[in-house]
Amino acid sequence: MSRITRQISAPLCATAASAAVAGIAAGFARYLYRSPVEEAHVPGTSAWVQHLIVAVFACALYSTARWRRNRRFGPGTRRLLLLAPLGRSAAARLRATMRQPSWRSAVALAPLTLIAYSFWRVGEQVTSGLDPNFTVNAWGGPTYLGAMACHYLDGGLIIAASALLLDKILLPVRPGPSAGPWADAATVTTAGRKD
Repeated sequence: MSRITRQISAPLCATAASAAVAGIAAGFARYLYRSPVEEAHVPGTSAWVQHLIVAVFACALYSTARWRRNRRFGPGTRRLLLLAPLGRSAAARLRATMRQPSWRSAVALAPLTLIAYSFWRVGEQVTSGLDPNFTVNAWGGPTYLGAMACHYLDGGLIIAASALLLDKILLPVRPGPSAGPWADAATVTTAGRKD
């Protein structure tokens, strides 16, 4: 576990947590001003079948990504997979890209905004979901747990898709001369790149 935590970027985690906390506060405000009139459940609004298909697709994507990572770095690698968007390598690539204003830094703003919004939305649903009207006709509704499961699945996939897009946009990094596989130092590779 310590090898995993050493790969995590504190500033990226703090940013993600801040977005989630802001979402929790927004959701709480929405909950406080909820309607006292309960809405009726409309059949067919829960979208469980669609989300089961999405869940199978997500599991297949995860399995493929894990297989590719193990093939590239060897079985039992401790490199980040699900937490890669919050990793130090991602932070180093993001810093390097934003320090050099170019098409990359401009295009990276869209997926970064989607990731921040997803963390905010996940936080908002924690507290606004306490309002029965928020979940009664939501995806995964009418229950709180069902709505959260479906919305968190969607949020996780949006974050994963945005992270994949960022991986193609951000400048690549390679470990420094004395860096081990979990080292903090990273050298940005710009050779052969035309921005």
